[in-house]
Amino acid sequence: MKKSILAMAACTVIAVSMFTACNSSSKNVENARENVVQANKDLDQANKEYLADVENYKKEEAARIAANDQSIADLKTAMAHDKKAAKAAYKAKVADLEQRNADMKKRMEDYRQDGKDRWQTFKAEFTHDMDELGQAFKDLTVKNVK
Repeated sequence: MKKSILAMAACTVIAVSMFTACNSSSKNVENARENVVQANKDLDQANKEYLADVENYKKEEAARIAANDQSIADLKTAMAHDKKAAKAAYKAKVADLEQRNADMKKRMEDYRQDGKDRWQTFKAEFTHDMDELGQAFKDLTVKNVK
């Protein structure tokens, strides 16, 4: 009789353990579902922010490229008043700046969104190159007269 009571008690303990384990696993599954839903919302928000960043940056850089185009036009106009000897060198420098500006514009247009890491790398390199191009414009317009 004691053996049957002990066996019955052991079965009861095992049954209760299994019931509570199943109960807690269903809660874990529900918590996991909620976490997945929240993670998806966070991912969607991050993607929206990323796309907005890309779009804003493209607009800003398009404005800088347009300003460079205007500077090129101004340089070409100013070139008409220079002496013939200086005109050839000046014209070559302006043509080089014009080509570099066109290359930057094409590079921006050709960029495809490949992810945040690549975007950050592209953005840093492009900004650096645009800053160098802007400095080249400034250097061309400075007259080094001593």
